[in-house]
Amino acid sequence: MIESSRRAFLGGLGGTALSVSLGTTLFGRTGFALPFAEEDLDFGELEPLAALIQETPPGKLQRVLIAKLKAGLDLRELVAATSLANARTFGGQDYTGYHCMMAMVPAFELSKRLPARLAPLPVLKVVYRTADHIQANGGRANESLHVLEGVGDGPQSLRAAFLARDLDGAERAFAAVCRKDPRAAYDDLQSILQENLDVHRVVLAWRAWETLPITGEQHAETLLRQSVRFCVDAEQERVRRGRPEPELRGLLPALLERHGLATKPQGSRKASDEELDELSLVVFGASKADAAAAVAEALASGMSHADVGEALALAANALLLNDPGRAQAQGNEKPVGSVHGASVGVHASDSARAWRNIAGVSNARNAPASLIAGAYHTAGQSHRVGKQAFPFARHLDGVREASADELLASTRAAITDGDQERAAALVFRYGSLDAPPRPLFDLLLEYAVSEDGALHAEKYYYTVCEEFASARPTFRWRHAVALARVTASEHGWPAPGLAEARAALGV
Repeated sequence: MIESSRRAFLGGLGGTALSVSLGTTLFGRTGFALPFAEEDLDFGELEPLAALIQETPPGKLQRVLIAKLKAGLDLRELVAATSLANARTFGGQDYTGYHCMMAMVPAFELSKRLPARLAPLPVLKVVYRTADHIQANGGRANESLHVLEGVGDGPQSLRAAFLARDLDGAERAFAAVCRKDPRAAYDDLQSILQENLDVHRVVLAWRAWETLPITGEQHAETLLRQSVRFCVDAEQERVRRGRPEPELRGLLPALLERHGLATKPQGSRKASDEELDELSLVVFGASKADAAAAVAEALASGMSHADVGEALALAANALLLNDPGRAQAQGNEKPVGSVHGASVGVHASDSARAWRNIAGVSNARNAPASLIAGAYHTAGQSHRVGKQAFPFARHLDGVREASADELLASTRAAITDGDQERAAALVFRYGSLDAPPRPLFDLLLEYAVSEDGALHAEKYYYTVCEEFASARPTFRWRHAVALARVTASEHGWPAPGLAEARAALGV
């Protein structure tokens, strides 16, 4: 999270009436009046840059943007414009589109960890990916989001419209609240977000919220509408396929009521390391319903939300460390044995972090509900992985390096060799020395920037940075070991457009 800016932003939201700068367009881009045409969203000062990103082929766009950066364009402005261009184009309903959206804030955060001359690279990487996909889908001619006219306090709530699978009604119900109070609208959004399982559903919702301090709160409706559309789409698809209602639709409110969690003050009890680890093992190994019940009981016992959230993160981390790797290749970029991209552990880790972050900005009901939903989401997957976590004893036996510098040099070699076992063992040993984490994370950052990671490299790196920073010393190196393993797995598939960006920047 971008802590300082997020705190300032959240402090300014409560109850504030917002003037939503959507703007209206009376003429189509063809230059003549379209009597029933939907009106284009207009992003004010960010509009020229957003339009440039949507309208320019990515190869040419790289050169134009780098010239603008050299002339003083701020990376924050580029991140804001790209996020809005993405939302306007795809509306949260395109797989690659929302992956680009979810990568934008992580890329911006990665840029802050780099020397100034390299700082644009992670952002340019995701901008290129975004622009390339926009162009492949028709550019501005195929925009998904338009101005919502005539929004007012209607008779239908967001949840009622969602259950009716009424996309237009859901968007209007959400917009009616969002234009008055984005924070209240975000809490309202949780009523349709929490009940179903999809990593993209929760991570997109978090990343959209996390983007608001960058774009400005006047763009809350545009960014958060993506999640409304995603959720209604999923509910329509569920019914089309004849699938039953999700179990969590009934289970979550029942657990909240049973333990009085919607009104109970947030707990502050600090769990012991043993208790926290035990809860993480329950979430890792239990059924989804049992894990949700265990987390509800932990919350009812007064365990702090931070500790419950850490247990979720450790359970997700175990899914990655125990993963034997893909049994079958998924395209050239995800071979047999790989664990990067949309693997069970990467997805579980990204979603657990998103549930934790949402809990941290939610109201009294939604904070515990998010953690219970996160437990349900994480659990029930241990059958997909092995019984033993990386690194195995035989992996550690092969580590002969003794100093931190030797371990870092060998970690780099293991990554470039694609050797997950050795990379995990070396970082495990590095952590056991109580060596400073920054040199290791700087090393892994190089590859989070250079590699594509099957759309997940920068996102998972940032997830681990957040988890490492908030974890107890007893557990934090587990996250670094997992990141080293994923980094070795994803090496060898460089991010498109990055070599050209390096050349244009002269780095």
